[in-house]
Amino acid sequence: MYKQFFKRFFDFFLAFLGFIIISPVFLLLLIWLSIVNRGAGAFFFQERPGRGERIFKVIKFKTMTDERDASGKLLPDAQRLTKVGKFVRSTSLDEIPQLLNVVKGDMSLIGPRPLLVHYLPLYNDMQRRRHEVRPGITGWAQVNGRNAIGWQQKFEYDVWYVDNVSLSLDIKILLKTIQKVFKREGISSDTSATMEAFKDN
Repeated sequence: MYKQFFKRFFDFFLAFLGFIIISPVFLLLLIWLSIVNRGAGAFFFQERPGRGERIFKVIKFKTMTDERDASGKLLPDAQRLTKVGKFVRSTSLDEIPQLLNVVKGDMSLIGPRPLLVHYLPLYNDMQRRRHEVRPGITGWAQVNGRNAIGWQQKFEYDVWYVDNVSLSLDIKILLKTIQKVFKREGISSDTSATMEAFKDN
């Protein structure tokens, strides 16, 4: 009952209420990032697969510039990540606009993180099961390592969550997320400013 009905009700209520409460922070970050991103804008939009692999546009605060090299190719993430962007990312403030995705019904507060569309053909049957539920702003994999864990472990955590969705588990993940944000753990992998690309099985 929770997974099929009440989860969506709580998502909508908490996301809507939360967005109203933190709207002053939202406006401050909007202005701040518009300035430091050097014309790249304050928002980042990207297509991601949601529940049932339905494509939607995720919205986040933009933490990088659009600086390019002499050939017109984007510079590496680590070079485009601004000091302000690094702070916003490490405190997970870049996730705030996704509350609007939750209100719309594209996402949930808790669930597997929405990944890139071009990863879809690379998934095996087990990994594809992460799309049986709405993707989340935070999830079981995020509170158990986030970007500091490997892809296989991340997928295993995602599928475990799909099989064990409950109100008590969501509350546990939410509380652990708050703890992780304050500790700023798992923001980067060992070799990247964010997370290495998923290539294949």
